[in-house]
Amino acid sequence: MSTRTRTSTPSAAAEGTTAAGGVATEGSAPLFVASLGVRWRDLDAFNHVNNANYLTYLEEARLQWLQQVRDWFSEESMPVLAASELQYRQPIAWPASLHVELRCARLGTSSMTLAHRIVDADDPSRLYCDGHVVMVWMNPATGKPVPLPAAIREAGAVVAATT
Repeated sequence: MSTRTRTSTPSAAAEGTTAAGGVATEGSAPLFVASLGVRWRDLDAFNHVNNANYLTYLEEARLQWLQQVRDWFSEESMPVLAASELQYRQPIAWPASLHVELRCARLGTSSMTLAHRIVDADDPSRLYCDGHVVMVWMNPATGKPVPLPAAIREAGAVVAATT
């Protein structure tokens, strides 16, 4: 499993495909929106958020969402991050308040693709980052993929069906 981070221009490919066969666009209903504040320690020598911290923001948003979903893991089934793709659109300066929007882009047999957008909380038209991550549910004892938990499939399908 690998992590891929890249910078590019906006594209429809970064938006992903929903389980219902449509496109998870920025106008579609988010699965979850996390509110996060930029911390002073997130800055780099150029006085903007270091690129690695974007992944931390995405992780925090996923965990906040998963806390609202019941039965998303067990001793036989836990998610791992299999891939990530980020397009850095503009630097985030301190201080800033962010919204991290998560959308269900795809539901597979054992994986879920979450499209994401990091935007300014006060001005959602200010896009800092977009892309997607792939989470695979696996059995930690065997390292083999297992089917998505019903709760994850239901949470993702509800939003995907409305896009």
